[in-house]
Amino acid sequence: KGMALPQRILLSPEKICMDWQQRQRPGAGLLNLGNTCYINVILQCLTYTPPLANYLLSNEHSQSCQQQGFCMMCVMEVHIRKVLHSSASAILPGAVLRDLKFIGEEFEYGRQENAYEFLRCALNAMQRACLNSSSNMNTSSQETTIIHQIFGGFMRSRVKCLSCQAVTDSYKAFLDVSLDIRAASSLIAVLEDCVTPKELDLKECCKCSKCKKKVAASKRVTIHQAPRVLTLCLERADQWTGRKISKFVDYPEYLDLRPYMSDTAGEPLLCSLYAIVVHSGDTCLEGHFFCYTKASNGLWYKMDDESVDSCDTHTVLGQQAYLLFYAR
Repeated sequence: KGMALPQRILLSPEKICMDWQQRQRPGAGLLNLGNTCYINVILQCLTYTPPLANYLLSNEHSQSCQQQGFCMMCVMEVHIRKVLHSSASAILPGAVLRDLKFIGEEFEYGRQENAYEFLRCALNAMQRACLNSSSNMNTSSQETTIIHQIFGGFMRSRVKCLSCQAVTDSYKAFLDVSLDIRAASSLIAVLEDCVTPKELDLKECCKCSKCKKKVAASKRVTIHQAPRVLTLCLERADQWTGRKISKFVDYPEYLDLRPYMSDTAGEPLLCSLYAIVVHSGDTCLEGHFFCYTKASNGLWYKMDDESVDSCDTHTVLGQQAYLLFYAR
């Protein structure tokens, strides 16, 4: 209700498989060519995202790809196959490094960049590749690609007039959610704060359609449609001081999204943690990125550039996480 329906479905949701099609030990580590750890961690997290890996390993995209020149989906298909099937302990993500400017024009080879920005640009580049021959569709149709079907969800913003109680809803698609952690010590506390109604100041208030004037109003943002893979960024750069927020924020292995949905009634919407990115260093502009991912054998591994070492869940849950990846 209130959301535009797609004219075309670009990928049938039935084609998405959330469980690994093949189970094996983890694949290769990734060589660091100097300040490329921010690329390596995102490539590893995407490689161990089961529905994305399953789809790319099926060759479905490359068999029908019409793209001339750079195609991020084809690049990722080759990369994931190389990582998971290589006999080497570490490989070079050569195609990604070579075509960095096509992924995000702000990235400069050899310069330390932000892993979250690289994730956003990589997903957008894959989305563009999926839309290559379908650019004249409505927005809702564009949100039915494999990328939106895996990572995409919808937020509902509900503004309520505090005078007559009339409500106005608006909807927005998202591929990831960025969270302010300054006032919280746990992910649950941050999410609860996000869905708590906030009173708008008069500058933000719109004219109420019933009262026909500007009135006091509250706004509540909820997840209206949950993604199959929820990607959360715990903002560690303080927007006021620019300093890094180096505190521990507690996060669970299993997360129920139901309390943060527009419709809180019904079955739990359980998600399981399968990857995290950690930043070590005093400031957000320098330091080092590494990650922990759950391989298809169900075991956790610390992936730090070329090294891939097994670890336990307790270690994974005790990190100063920057990015969290949860799968339904």
